[in-house]
Amino acid sequence: MIDQLLIRLLLIPLALAAAGIAHAELSTVRVEARVVARSHPAEATLEAVHQVALAAQVSGRIVALNVDAGDRIAKGEVLLRIDAVEAAQAVAGAEAGIAEAQANLINAKAALERTARLLERRFVSSSALDQAKAAYDSAEAQLRAARAGRGQAGAVQGYTTIVSPLTGLVAARHVEPGDMAQPGRVLLTVYDPAAMRAIVDVPQYRIAGVTGEQLTARIELPESGRWFDAARVTVLPAADPRTHTVRVRVDLPPAATGLVPGMFARVHFTTGEDRRIAVPAEAILRRGEITGVYVADGKGGFSLRQIRAGEALADGSVEVLAGLVGGDEVALDPVRASIAGRTARAASR
Repeated sequence: MIDQLLIRLLLIPLALAAAGIAHAELSTVRVEARVVARSHPAEATLEAVHQVALAAQVSGRIVALNVDAGDRIAKGEVLLRIDAVEAAQAVAGAEAGIAEAQANLINAKAALERTARLLERRFVSSSALDQAKAAYDSAEAQLRAARAGRGQAGAVQGYTTIVSPLTGLVAARHVEPGDMAQPGRVLLTVYDPAAMRAIVDVPQYRIAGVTGEQLTARIELPESGRWFDAARVTVLPAADPRTHTVRVRVDLPPAATGLVPGMFARVHFTTGEDRRIAVPAEAILRRGEITGVYVADGKGGFSLRQIRAGEALADGSVEVLAGLVGGDEVALDPVRASIAGRTARAASR
């Protein structure tokens, strides 16, 4: 028994030294009430500023599909081709119509000239000349209509090749090779990832707090912990009569890379300033229903203190509603602080 007591007494200075080293190596932050931006958070969905749904304009079978979802594309690149039999038939019909109209015009011109000569010799009346002139005008109009029809048929035939209107990515492919394309059917969805924005529907009772000439906002991506300052905030001048919300577009900066349309985001609209106690998000430990931080106990260790966390602030920190007071020193690494706290408690036994 005495030997065990002596060993424990000898270990106490070593444990205290270890606790002191652990405390010295831990990064901490002193909690003080400070002025932070007061914000109104709202859930949002990311979308591309430039996104296009490419639809078919002619009927036909898809004979070439050169891209798939996720592929990078360049403006003007051929994405797919449609074998539009109807378009080809329309072009052939238009050519035949032009030939027929030209033949009718030649005959009408010849009849008009013949009737004019007969009228000079008093073999026909002036009404016969009028009829020949009307037939000539009609044939001329039919030729113009046939030529216009050929132009339209040629344009339709040009719709069989689908090219990219922008440089970006293919978001979705809605057809397979061999499918039948119909006018209006969406074939591909493409977008430009260089320009993204968050779409927010703000309740009308909140809209007064998020409007103004100096309106600012920050975009939070909760899944990755990334934050961005909004490049521009646009409040659309109309409300949805069903949900009584106003849509707000929040443009992300060009540095916001690695984002795709449809991602969840949270927009924090700055509405003023408040004095609050807040700690960095990485200092908070969440274990089941317990939310806490490790606070320096003044004896070289740390103790877990339960807190009531509020909302995430626009600077990335988290508001503390209860559990901390000004002057508390909080460990930024709760895992290492837990080890240091156990070491200190073992040394005091």
